[in-house]
Amino acid sequence: MVFFHIQTIDAMHATFESTFMKNDIPAFAGTFFKVGRFIPLYWLGLFYLLVSFLLRLVLFVAFGPPATVPLWHLPPVLGLGLINDMIQLLYLLTPLSLYLLLTPQRIYNSFPGRLIVRMAMWLVIFGMLYLTAVQFFFFQEYDARFNLVAVDYLIYPHEVFVNIWQSYPVGRVLIVMATLSSLIMLFLWKVIENSMAEKTLFTQRLRIVAVHVALLGIAVIGFRTHSLDFSDNRVTNELSANGLSSLFQAFHTNNLDYNYYYITGDQQSAIERLTKQLGAGGGSFKKQGEDWLTRSFAGRANGLGELNVVVIVEESLGCEHVDSCGKGLDIDSALAENGGSRTPFLDNLARQGLFFNRAYATGTRTVRGLEAISASFPPIPSESIIKRPGNDNIATWGQVMRKNGYHTSFLYGGYGQFDNMNSFFAENAFAISDRLDIEEPEFTNIWGVSDQDLFRHALGYFDNLSGSGKPFFSIIMTTSNHSPYTFPSGIEGIPAKDGGRTAGVRYADYALGEFFEKAAAHSWYANTLFVVVADHGARVYGKEQIPMSSYEIPLLIMAPGHIQPRQINTPVSQIDIAPTVLGLLGLSYEAPFFGQDVLAHNDASRILLLNHNHDVALYRDEQLVVLGLRNSVKTYNYLLGSSKFNDIANNRDLTELAVSYYQNAFNLFREHMYR
Repeated sequence: MVFFHIQTIDAMHATFESTFMKNDIPAFAGTFFKVGRFIPLYWLGLFYLLVSFLLRLVLFVAFGPPATVPLWHLPPVLGLGLINDMIQLLYLLTPLSLYLLLTPQRIYNSFPGRLIVRMAMWLVIFGMLYLTAVQFFFFQEYDARFNLVAVDYLIYPHEVFVNIWQSYPVGRVLIVMATLSSLIMLFLWKVIENSMAEKTLFTQRLRIVAVHVALLGIAVIGFRTHSLDFSDNRVTNELSANGLSSLFQAFHTNNLDYNYYYITGDQQSAIERLTKQLGAGGGSFKKQGEDWLTRSFAGRANGLGELNVVVIVEESLGCEHVDSCGKGLDIDSALAENGGSRTPFLDNLARQGLFFNRAYATGTRTVRGLEAISASFPPIPSESIIKRPGNDNIATWGQVMRKNGYHTSFLYGGYGQFDNMNSFFAENAFAISDRLDIEEPEFTNIWGVSDQDLFRHALGYFDNLSGSGKPFFSIIMTTSNHSPYTFPSGIEGIPAKDGGRTAGVRYADYALGEFFEKAAAHSWYANTLFVVVADHGARVYGKEQIPMSSYEIPLLIMAPGHIQPRQINTPVSQIDIAPTVLGLLGLSYEAPFFGQDVLAHNDASRILLLNHNHDVALYRDEQLVVLGLRNSVKTYNYLLGSSKFNDIANNRDLTELAVSYYQNAFNLFREHMYR
């Protein structure tokens, strides 16, 4: 059998040489291909272009139709994609090109020299194949090439790579790619041998590298990752982009300076515009130097008073997976449309408090949700303030509650060093309790303890606090509704593993229902206001720059015996939660929060702030303005709850309002004036 395979490979070599090779170099090659030392480089380039072409074709077929990418986009996607791949190839091959230029012939032809070339080629081929598979799974999850999410993956390798190992067939992929790489190397063996045997003068090598460097210089000066975008459909442009180029761009822009990359306006005008907008939501501005955004809110005698406040932030529980919400529908209509079988406990809770039918997340990452909820802060471009330097001692909900005599805490089922959560909350008026404090959990995975274990820990934590005589305020961040979707066994209808996102949603709902059932038996329950909200949706679906339907989340505020249940249809953002709850309680406070009390000012023209990758946006009155890199501005007509975006002429007033929010937010944070 082995002899048969060797004969087969030899026959393939003979066919390959007779068809494509002449005098040990490609017959179709031009003058430069005659420089034998560089032949492996050319074949690596051709292989990369072929693999990238096939990947792009597969991505188009698999993910183009769901994003309404028209079939006629295929030729430009493939053609422009080829150009993007060729540009990226100039960067990728530079190290090997320089090695081939600078290595003397004697060293190059030595055994170590030959070994280095062969190992380098094998590793490059393996890397190309492996990243091709990774890009497919990433696109499947995020409808995008590598972006800031991928950067997060690399910053926290332990949690993320273990999660990936448990969620995807990584072992099998590695074996397959290693085998394919070895077969390809075997196929090209004689090509490599012949090229290494040919003596190449330094002047000949220099000529090739000079052309390479010249082309690279043109690419550096004239091309960016999305220079060749041609469609208003975001997914179309992602398909034509190069994945590695997108990753490098994400690294480069991971901590952007808003004033350098985005449209700006006169600073004083931006301040006046923002204060006018926020002033309509009540409170009086201090107008004292650095504290110009800080507003003072008087206490209200008719408020609920100093109730305990527990904010439960549910991982990835967007309205696309919650039966009682979505498309701005009321609870009954949503249940009728969705079937009512995935989240029965949350659906029941929704009828027991204030349920917001048009609630929206500010972003697509946990840190975005926590940033908005805890600090009432806009989602400035690229990185959340939770992970940015200089985020200590800023204005937060915890700071306000602590000044009102509350004990404040952040409870997390995972290890809080992930995404810098422990550092952020500890430096901003919260006590911390995470995985390290949860003794003998019944179930754990790479992200931490199960939601049931976390909620049991929270019950004990609150019992201890309730005896202190001080009210408590706590944010609980769950983790279970996340790949690899593994859960405690023995729960009816929820498989312990391999149940996917559906099992994750059902388990999150089950654990939430169990928490409320058990909490009702505790003495502090009757004096507690609860908030249940998602950090973000399950994933980003849609062709738009800001696919708003993916940002719809459930938002419930309930205080048994204190708040009459009703549904509220006004648009509300995560940044509005803190001001709204503070208004319900009637507490006096001072803060520069960007959110507003939606119950005190139930205005249908309220604004929503959103972020996706490098884009930020503001929504008001059925119009969405999107601010992008390099001062780009696009405006759309969009009716909340629908799926249709229509390009419209730029709305100057709306654009200036968006600039006022994001420019001021960035500058206040950078100058450490958001306090």
